[in-house]
Amino acid sequence: MPHKLTVKHKRGKPGAVYYPLQLHAVPKPCPGSGQLLVKIAAAALNHRDIFIRQQLYPGISFEAPLFSDACGEVVEAGPGCTRGAEVLNKLVVLTPFRGWATDPAGPEDWAQFCTIGGVGPHHHLGGAQTYVVVDEGEVEPLPAHLSAVEGAALPSAGVTAYRALFTKAASAAQQGRNILVTGIGGGVALQVLQLAVARGVNVYVTSGSEAKIARARQLGARDGVLYTHSEWPKELAKLLPAERPLLDAVVDGAGGDIVVRSIPLLRPGGVISVYGMTLAPVMDWPMQAVMKNIELRGTTLGSRVEFADFVEFVGQHKIRPVVSRSVKGLDCVDAIEGLFDELKEGKQFGKLVVEI
Repeated sequence: MPHKLTVKHKRGKPGAVYYPLQLHAVPKPCPGSGQLLVKIAAAALNHRDIFIRQQLYPGISFEAPLFSDACGEVVEAGPGCTRGAEVLNKLVVLTPFRGWATDPAGPEDWAQFCTIGGVGPHHHLGGAQTYVVVDEGEVEPLPAHLSAVEGAALPSAGVTAYRALFTKAASAAQQGRNILVTGIGGGVALQVLQLAVARGVNVYVTSGSEAKIARARQLGARDGVLYTHSEWPKELAKLLPAERPLLDAVVDGAGGDIVVRSIPLLRPGGVISVYGMTLAPVMDWPMQAVMKNIELRGTTLGSRVEFADFVEFVGQHKIRPVVSRSVKGLDCVDAIEGLFDELKEGKQFGKLVVEI
């Protein structure tokens, strides 16, 4: 019997409540015209799933399966499908959002843009289910060198990383340039590292863990510093190459005082590409940044075109996303709770995945 995993409503204030997980038996769906039936093989967690459980995310649905990221096998093509021969009986990755086609500036209509998984208006979409029906244009073939678990680790973090690096910090995403990736260990930060290394960029990282910095070096980072050290910018400055002693860009997911701390490290006109603000909802923007012509660029997810370009880049460069840990079985709710606990505590190095 097919199943789906959702959050169950309980009374409580946003941030104080923590919605429990609930497993449901559901009928097997049928694809309609121009649609594909995908049997989900694996789905991955994101921080948004914690925010959903805390009632800190917009448009929460108690009907929609959780998880925006999934990989599965196309087992049936509906009438009129034009991609049946391309994807039938093959593994694909699902687009983790809807309503953003091509515009590099942002979604064409913000009112129509949304993520999938645990939210409306697409209540049937989400990775935490046995089967899902999607429009045939909302999948990308999984690169042949990847497993389904690795495929599930790609979508949200990957397209966010691709846009933050190649669209928002394009001038720095070139061979021999220097970038700083903060908070290495998270899914987006690791994929920025891997994408940049594939392009020949000199990547430096920050972390609160020496072990995570060591693992980042194994993935190609030039070096790293502990952000728990108050003088970490000075420590990083000593690591930069003599022939190019400044950063070209910072790719950051924390916010806080990153602008203030980065000013001495960035070249004039350098870019700070920010895809998240986990430390606080506001950031300092001092006059020194203005005088140095530093550009602060916000970014989130990406367009459908950027998602396709990202998956193609992964295939061309044989990139393997880092999977921290996976558990088996959508019905193993206690094990999935363990993944949520690990994500909340920041213990992971890479993505956390449920094998379905």
